[in-house]
Amino acid sequence: MGAVLSSCLLLTSCDDNKTPAETQNLAVTLNTSQVIEPSAVPITVPSAAVDSPSNEALITYEVTQKAAKASADLLTTTYDTNSVQYALIDHGHIVVSGQSSKNDEQGLKSLTKDTMYGIGSTSKMFTAVAVMQLVDQGKIDLDTPVVQYIPEFTMKDDRFKQITPRMLLNHSSGLNGSSMTNAALFEDNDTYAHDTLLKQLAGQTLKADPGAYSVYCNDGFTLAEILIERVSGMDFTSYIHRNITEPLGMANTETPLDSPNEAKMAEVYYPSYNGQLPNESVNVIGAGGIYSTAEDLARFSQIFTGEEEGVLSGISAKAMAQEEYKTPLWPDDADNSIEYGLGWDSVNLYPFKEYGIKALTKGGDTVLYHASLVVLPELDLAAAVVTSGGTSTTDQLLANEILLQALKEKGAIADFKPEKSYGAPVKAEMPKSVLQNSGIYGASGTTVNIDITEGGVMSITSEQSPENPTQIYKYSTDGTFRSEDGNVMISFVTKENGSTYLWIRQYASLPGLGQMAMSVYNVEKLQPQDLPTKTKKAWMQRDGKKFYLLSEKYTSIVYLAMPPVLLNVSKQLPGYVLDKRITGPNTAVSELQIPGMSGRDLSSYTFFKQDGVEYLKIGESILVNEVDVKPIKVAKKSIVKIPSSGYAQWYTISDKDGGKIVKVSMSSNASFAVYNAEGTCDYFSVIGGKDQVELPAGGSIVFAGDAGSKFEISSQ
Repeated sequence: MGAVLSSCLLLTSCDDNKTPAETQNLAVTLNTSQVIEPSAVPITVPSAAVDSPSNEALITYEVTQKAAKASADLLTTTYDTNSVQYALIDHGHIVVSGQSSKNDEQGLKSLTKDTMYGIGSTSKMFTAVAVMQLVDQGKIDLDTPVVQYIPEFTMKDDRFKQITPRMLLNHSSGLNGSSMTNAALFEDNDTYAHDTLLKQLAGQTLKADPGAYSVYCNDGFTLAEILIERVSGMDFTSYIHRNITEPLGMANTETPLDSPNEAKMAEVYYPSYNGQLPNESVNVIGAGGIYSTAEDLARFSQIFTGEEEGVLSGISAKAMAQEEYKTPLWPDDADNSIEYGLGWDSVNLYPFKEYGIKALTKGGDTVLYHASLVVLPELDLAAAVVTSGGTSTTDQLLANEILLQALKEKGAIADFKPEKSYGAPVKAEMPKSVLQNSGIYGASGTTVNIDITEGGVMSITSEQSPENPTQIYKYSTDGTFRSEDGNVMISFVTKENGSTYLWIRQYASLPGLGQMAMSVYNVEKLQPQDLPTKTKKAWMQRDGKKFYLLSEKYTSIVYLAMPPVLLNVSKQLPGYVLDKRITGPNTAVSELQIPGMSGRDLSSYTFFKQDGVEYLKIGESILVNEVDVKPIKVAKKSIVKIPSSGYAQWYTISDKDGGKIVKVSMSSNASFAVYNAEGTCDYFSVIGGKDQVELPAGGSIVFAGDAGSKFEISSQ
């Protein structure tokens, strides 16, 4: 979970719940596969302000309301968003509010201002506020080690004793990233991911010295959630209701533990699956599991504009907006959308500083829901956007658009600033020393080949996505490489830690929504290594093999959204698999040290054998090699049983059985899913809708459930 902003750049995952190998190329590319073909549903909003602030009673916000509606409609027709809800608050008053598109496929369930959406990592702001409330009360010191509040918190790496609450909130703890086993489920508020976090961390090491640099980390906020519970003596859901949502009148903000009324939730869809889905439960609540509305998030913003100092002190609200990201490993100042505060994704959001305005933002993405909150604390103004489908990037751009329109309508700005560019490359002779920057670079879950010619042309290609067009940049007079349109500027930076980084600065415009800016260390140079013969042989036997996930609960969204993991030993970087350096016949580790987003969610590979079957462990997830997955034998009646390990049971579907119709009867705490030859989920019983299922030739089928669960498969 977390903002998608950096996903518009090279190699950064576009969704918090996607596997690291699902990456984007350098150009701005958002998901363009249409989930449904929505038609805009007219909404009724008063022509006057919904609730005009008394000191600006003459402002009706009619222009802003009209612009907001047009841009929201654009999200649903052009940017693969199923439905949109938005709100603008000015000096504590909701002055613009609306929705766009339809909710359910039949058009029978209306969208309203009270329809709730998952807000993903925007939930982290509730966690940050809760920690700061306890700071206000003198119960937490931001710079006292966490272990003093949670004595049983331990890790394999002794540096964990240096981790402080501040580091959890500014992403500098050094924790690896996301312990998400059984975190994202359909209509299931199982607290496994929260309850087992301390146990999972106990088996991990850190990827960096605590405080060394900020790199996006979900586990830091789940640990902060546990910190809040230990210090306050309350469960997190009860705490935020008593201390945040109730004082602010946020009647439509809940967590999975509130068992929200499904009728109040925005309907969700998945691009490759036909039909509506059950509601999504993200059970790491402090990191990304809260449900809310645009209006409630707007009310929440009052904490940061001084309207609700009774909830959080002004001192703490301002402390959260400080530049926590500035460490020696962060890039030099440039227009950007990721510059961490305490909880915030950015405390200097572009384009508002072009107008001399401080802007704060936090975005959130789950598999199915997305959100963005943008706050102008000095102007007592904020906008919130929540969506089913889409991305938090487009949500943020809509929030920006609403705020800019409101600022102009209020007379706070005279006009909109023109979009920016770094300018097209100006041809110059390139020093030969620049050639040494050619090589293989890595980010979380991926590698790229960067080739620089003596003529000053740089090309970037992805080994994992060879179908992506080669990115071309040309050397310019200022020593940078630039795209022909001038929107991308690239430099190479070698830092004190000895690593060389590709520093990308980019302006990206989305038609009808505006422009965003990014400045990040995007990939880190990796060095090839020779492997002992035994080690190399072991890995080459796995090369090109699929590995199937066994350890997710039967209600997991992963069965819908995650294809088998394809293990490819790097052909261009000897001794590596993806970004991971092979360290032995059965182990590989990622050693990336990249701030921001590209170094997030690092994991190691560990192989082990049990009863002659080879398994792969990635974090807490267990997968099985395809060589140990047998074809299903479709008979008149056959039985599958979940073993005592609780591992899901996978089978391939032979050409002989392809096209056969089967009916599956199963225990209550169980499910099955069917996949086509491309690995796309054709049917998942948790979603339902079919009594009989056709088996696709070359595909696969998985049976998941509690240990002992039994499935009876009959051929029809």
